Amino acid sequence: MASPPSGRTASVDSDQLLVEANGSTRTLILNRPKQLNALSSTMIKELLRNFIAYEKDDEVKLLIMKGKGRAFCAGGDAAAGSQSILNEGWKWGANFFGNQYLLNYRIATCIKPQVSLLTGIVMGGGAGVSLHGRFRVATDKTVFAMPETALGLFPDVGASYFLSRLPGFYGEYVALSGARLDGAEMLACGLATHFVHSNRLLLLEESLKRVDTSNPFVVCGIIDQFTEQPSLKENSSLNRLEIINKCFSKRTVEEIMSALEQIMASNLADEWVVATILSLRNASPSSLKISLRSIREGRTQTIGECLRREYRMVCHIVRGDFSRDFFEGCRAILIDKDQKPMWMPPRLEQVDDDTVEQYFSRIDDPQWEELNLPTKHSHGRNVESKL
Repeated sequence: MASPPSGRTASVDSDQLLVEANGSTRTLILNRPKQLNALSSTMIKELLRNFIAYEKDDEVKLLIMKGKGRAFCAGGDAAAGSQSILNEGWKWGANFFGNQYLLNYRIATCIKPQVSLLTGIVMGGGAGVSLHGRFRVATDKTVFAMPETALGLFPDVGASYFLSRLPGFYGEYVALSGARLDGAEMLACGLATHFVHSNRLLLLEESLKRVDTSNPFVVCGIIDQFTEQPSLKENSSLNRLEIINKCFSKRTVEEIMSALEQIMASNLADEWVVATILSLRNASPSSLKISLRSIREGRTQTIGECLRREYRMVCHIVRGDFSRDFFEGCRAILIDKDQKPMWMPPRLEQVDDDTVEQYFSRIDDPQWEELNLPTKHSHGRNVESKL
């Protein structure tokens, strides 16, 4: 599809994605505000089509990603997705996640700099379409989380790559507990590259639209003009990094829980410890165990290796090979909203190491194929460097 004239907005497929052209800059606007810009299959395919086109288009120098309304992106549309898998079969889910992970990889390896304006909610799939880009701008209104363990899933979209590279064992804490971080915390731990107050975001965007280069140092210099250094709140989890490292460095989820419970039983306990234990107790035991293993493996893997492994894991989940917790989590949290998922198995000790191991294996089905990622361009970004 040809780019619209400068300043004009093109709409595609029921306006779920808007594309605005300003000179050499393209602004991709996630446009499902009533659904908090949750990613549909249509949005993922359109984003993928655009990224492939922009990679080849010499006239396009800079990409901006943002969301319409009060959210950047609340993640993949899990409620609709789980229903589609039940109605259409596991192949629908495999295709949905396969396209999503391919998009994540394209973003991570894109030679054109991407600036993601992370105002409002950034969760799950929303992190996947932003955090793999070069510049991630958090604000005073940003709320980030990877809440998948509460849904019977695991932090995917390459989260085992970007979370495993956070300070100490903070990534394990964020992955297992589904903890919410604000913009200052995102900047402090490295998930965001910049912090800009929300009332200056439009000015930043207007400056970026005048960019006529793909030079990341020039783009960074422009963002730097609007950047602040926010202070962490007193109750920030980053102020508990010593406790997090002590507990979440343990080998198993059971040992992590035990370490947290020991702190709760001591005089050192505070509301944060209690809330963290409660989050873990409410999460799917199967999800907790495969998530911990995923983050640990991600520490030594490339983004491509992480996404290929995560694709194996998610295909087992959409097939319900070892547990149907994903469908139960979507029912309890997103559809019926009774907030009372009945996890199977219900206890950590009932999820043995052999079962966890199976989530990381190939799918024994003639219709299944490994995730096919394009060969990385020799002139592409070095996506294996740490965030």
